Amino acid sequence: MYLEHFGLNEPPFKITPVTDFFFSGANRGEILDALVYAITDGEGIVKISGEVGSGKTMLCRMLLDKLPTNIKAIYLSNPSLSRDELLYAIADRLGLDLEGQRVNVILQNLQNDLEAKYARGERCVVLVDEAHAMPLETLEELRLLYNLQVGKHKLLQIVLFGQPELDEKLAQSNMRQLKDRIVHHFTILPLSQKVIHTYLMFRMRAAGYKGPDNFSPTAEKLIGKASHGLMRRVNILADKSLLAAFVENTHTIQEHHVQAAIRDSEMTPMHRWSIRKKVTMVGGLALFAAILAGSGWFIGHQSQDPSNALKNTPVANLTHAPEVVAATANPTTTPVTAAAASAPSSTGTTTSVAVSATVAASVVASTPAPHTENTQQASNSLSIKSPATAHKPTIPPGSLLQQRLDATRAMLSSTSKGSASIQLFYTENAQPDRMEGFLNRAKKLGKLDEIFVFPIKLNGRSAYRVVYGVYANSDAARAGIAELPQRYREAFAPTLHLLDNSQNFP
Repeated sequence: MYLEHFGLNEPPFKITPVTDFFFSGANRGEILDALVYAITDGEGIVKISGEVGSGKTMLCRMLLDKLPTNIKAIYLSNPSLSRDELLYAIADRLGLDLEGQRVNVILQNLQNDLEAKYARGERCVVLVDEAHAMPLETLEELRLLYNLQVGKHKLLQIVLFGQPELDEKLAQSNMRQLKDRIVHHFTILPLSQKVIHTYLMFRMRAAGYKGPDNFSPTAEKLIGKASHGLMRRVNILADKSLLAAFVENTHTIQEHHVQAAIRDSEMTPMHRWSIRKKVTMVGGLALFAAILAGSGWFIGHQSQDPSNALKNTPVANLTHAPEVVAATANPTTTPVTAAAASAPSSTGTTTSVAVSATVAASVVASTPAPHTENTQQASNSLSIKSPATAHKPTIPPGSLLQQRLDATRAMLSSTSKGSASIQLFYTENAQPDRMEGFLNRAKKLGKLDEIFVFPIKLNGRSAYRVVYGVYANSDAARAGIAELPQRYREAFAPTLHLLDNSQNFP
């Protein structure tokens, strides 16, 4: 309806997944690269979690497009399958006609087919969308399928996409065997307020818009606040805001257009504490830029500020310590409840003639009076301000933290290419006193010399990444995970970290 008005080739804010509109910001691109890396070069089950409307299905579709040709992807969009239906579905995707066969016959045929593919240099991965809705017995069957192997090599990889409720299922005692096989965890973060502008204009440009940026700062701020950064909600509000501007015959989306869109959308508010808790599950974004350069492997989230855990909790009881790809080995974060957004029309847009009338009425009711000096000042007070740059923390000379930073610098200068380590966790905030507490406990445990600390940046803040040991190669590091002190195995979710002696150590 408004396409010609804004010079668009197609609706920019469709809520159906279209890979041409994939937004690589806000950790989406890094997760996609990491998924390709994990599937092509690693083993183990992979889990991707995200709130309703955060972009999980879009990420899954992008993964299907980016996988190498020698990897056969089996995409299961309907997770509500029984155990037998799952086997039939996978066999069908592999081109095997096993309808009516007994389970043991199906399993044997699957193994034979997967072994033949492996011999030809082919691999298979099962992508399960909406995995939180999969019955427990079906999830258990996936684990049994993952056990299929030839020699030391797994024949089938599994990637689970699900809402936070998936973590609750995996936390059940009868799911611990499946949970223990999940080696990589990724969390899709909501869009932060400072990313909203980039996202909105990316979608507009992808749809053919060639004009100046047309969402005002106050409009963008209100979209971010009302949507809580969830992409589907952002899309719905942006789409209806464009319609409201079209009705008003203007090309600039103002705050009152967004207010009209909010009223029309009838979105159920989300609990602010839940959203804040979810947003703190920060992904290690900077490190996945390093993946492509061969210098790092880590992305994840944390269920609470890890610095608090490091300060006040014994190492053995760090059940919420940050993870290397997961906040904890067994996350049980309370899920955020999000109301279902308005369903798209058959054409994939989020508006209709009936909606147009509603939005138009809202616009008329909410159109502001001409600005006076006072109202202009009030409007200016709503403009988005850039956050202050975090100060670099002061590290006391001679402290354990300074000693380990120096040791890490020396270690990097002497390691050979291909060396690896075991990542234990990262901190969201670089607070030396809290790191000092962890290092003191490591000293009492007799493992201080094995601990190395890297200064990193997370969302513009100074932070630390903590790794354990130095190994000749990645295989030795993987084997070393089983030899970690019991406290570290219980408290953290260790994973591989590739060392790079060419990286810049501040």
